Amino acid sequence: MSESPSAPANRPRNSIGSDLLDLLSSMRFAIALLTVICIASTIGTVVKQREPLNNYVNQFGPFWAEVFGKFDLYTVYGAWWFLLILAFLVTSTSLCIARNAPKIFHDLKNFKESVREQSLQSFHHKALGHIATGPELALSQVTAYLSAEGWKARVQVRDKGVMVAARKGAANKLGYLAAHSSIVLICLGGLLDGDLLVRALMWAQNKTIYQGGGLISEVKPEHRLPTNNPSFRGNLMVPEGGRAATAILSMPNGVVLQDLPFDVELQKFIVEYYETGMPKLFASEISIRDHETGAITQAKVKVNEPAFHRGIAIYQSSFEDGGSDLKMIARPMGKAGSNISSNAAKPFTIEGRVGGSTELKSDEQTLKLEFAGLRVINVENLGGAPTAGGTDVRKVDLVNSLQSHLGSGAKTRTDKELRNVGPSFSYRLRDASGQAREYNNYMVPVELDGQRVFLAGVRESTSETFRYLRIPADDKMSMDGWLQLRQALLDPAERERAAKRYAEAATPTDKPQMTPQLQATARRALALFAGAEGVKADNKSGANLPGGLPALSQFIESEVPEAERQRVSEVLLRILNGSLFELYKQNRLQAGLPAAPADAATQAFMTQSVLALSDSMFYPAPVLLQLDEFKQVQASVFQVTRAPGQKLVYLGAILLIIGVFAMLYVRERRLWVWLEPAPGQGEATRIRMALSCSRETPDTATEFTQLKHDILKDSV
Repeated sequence: MSESPSAPANRPRNSIGSDLLDLLSSMRFAIALLTVICIASTIGTVVKQREPLNNYVNQFGPFWAEVFGKFDLYTVYGAWWFLLILAFLVTSTSLCIARNAPKIFHDLKNFKESVREQSLQSFHHKALGHIATGPELALSQVTAYLSAEGWKARVQVRDKGVMVAARKGAANKLGYLAAHSSIVLICLGGLLDGDLLVRALMWAQNKTIYQGGGLISEVKPEHRLPTNNPSFRGNLMVPEGGRAATAILSMPNGVVLQDLPFDVELQKFIVEYYETGMPKLFASEISIRDHETGAITQAKVKVNEPAFHRGIAIYQSSFEDGGSDLKMIARPMGKAGSNISSNAAKPFTIEGRVGGSTELKSDEQTLKLEFAGLRVINVENLGGAPTAGGTDVRKVDLVNSLQSHLGSGAKTRTDKELRNVGPSFSYRLRDASGQAREYNNYMVPVELDGQRVFLAGVRESTSETFRYLRIPADDKMSMDGWLQLRQALLDPAERERAAKRYAEAATPTDKPQMTPQLQATARRALALFAGAEGVKADNKSGANLPGGLPALSQFIESEVPEAERQRVSEVLLRILNGSLFELYKQNRLQAGLPAAPADAATQAFMTQSVLALSDSMFYPAPVLLQLDEFKQVQASVFQVTRAPGQKLVYLGAILLIIGVFAMLYVRERRLWVWLEPAPGQGEATRIRMALSCSRETPDTATEFTQLKHDILKDSV
């Protein structure tokens, strides 16, 4: 018994290669690859690319952050699998074009005039008629009409008659080639302008990724690409009055430096603002000095208006601080519960430059102070009311008081009121283990609900938003009044004097025996509020609260029966508020200032002071830095690109538009007209017509009706 022809033994040797070629050149395979690329591009859009790893850990958790990292989802467009799929798509689409182009070109030349006249009866659109003219004259009339209507026709003379084969809308098939060629060109442009050539050059020249820090000039040659690199896209930051000739190319695991064949010197940075303080224009006046010729070219770079030199485009990307000089006043905060003397910590001056660092030393630890940035213009949304800024401290429910500490400053609002609130600066405090917190403080007080407050922000990582400590400004528009009040709160002697003065003032004249009890209660309230008498945070953690309103709230929950908590909380908070006011008056008296008037302004100041004092117990820094003076130095961030694939992408985009338009709006139609002598009617001619269309629409029937009417108008 012979083997089946389909058995593996009889299978041609080249069948596997043929099947593979068929797969690669099939439209299904190309569509599948395009779908995967679309999904990957969606992931690259949703997931922020090239962020610090800690941001992804905070967002997805340690497990999924590591899993997503294995698949390069944080650098999708430079991932090896994405580039591989892109290359396969180019190959598949190219093979598809190569496979179908000969058929398309052959079909464009073929009018199919050899169709049998009997087969015209099987078409959906068909007609039969007679005209009272001879075949020769009828042929002349038909061909002339078709030519006038834009049909291309070919005539085939047969023994029994003449077949006229005409076509219209051949651009439909050319649209297929244009659309598929556009995919190839766009993908090739993406491959040329992506990381592929950079990686190939690094591999060929044994270059490695740089993962350290320090000055660009100190980076070794093995991390630098030559000036003849055919394709790159990097950032170049140039401070005002400075120059640079090395761009930074971001890679998945670090950076690579790209040496440029010229220097870029920033002569002047120009920025214009709207009335709200939002930038409406920023541009750079630059000088380009060629390394080879020494020629200097002046140029002005704006957003979307780049400068070009030696095939490299210089775009205005953004602007940064270029190393502004800062002078700050460091105000020691003191540690909650430390019971320090109000005279123990004095403000001192710190000077630095943005991008630099210094050390802050104390008896407990040494912190590295890193100057991160300066913003002269800050447009904030000051509409609505802050979440706790307008609270009357005499009516605070301690049980339901602040759940989160250091609340939002001016950024979380119910409506919008954009306003420029002046300069701010940011810095980081890094401990010995390398962990850092970021701070952002405003230079001048901001008016929120009629109260001027200084905003001091802090966040644990860049993935978080800043939480703001709101410090009320005193009658001299300074934070000194509040800081002195806080220092006094942390001083046991000052608390004792304030408790005594409050008890004496609050004791009824007919009940002098209440003075010791009121004084003890005031002393206890101030100690709890200052964190000098720790209470447990909750039953789970067992940690001590550092103070503030949460400490009073937790104390009441643990010590007072539930039925009495509301009344006790109101009484205790009234005593705390009165004691703090006595503490405030003591400070003013000791400073030689007049007594604070009992008016609405003082009440507003004390209301915000109580909330700020409570939040300050959770402020994670030994000092509060206030910007005193600055000398701004601007820097432009340019994107420098050499993009050989850019023209391919533009050409591909044009072809894509043409191809899609041709395929969607151009219909290929074929018309056959058979002319033969009408039997038994003398000089009459019998005409048989048929029409086919690549895409059937209601217009097809209308067009055929018009053709039938025009050609057979003399029908008999």
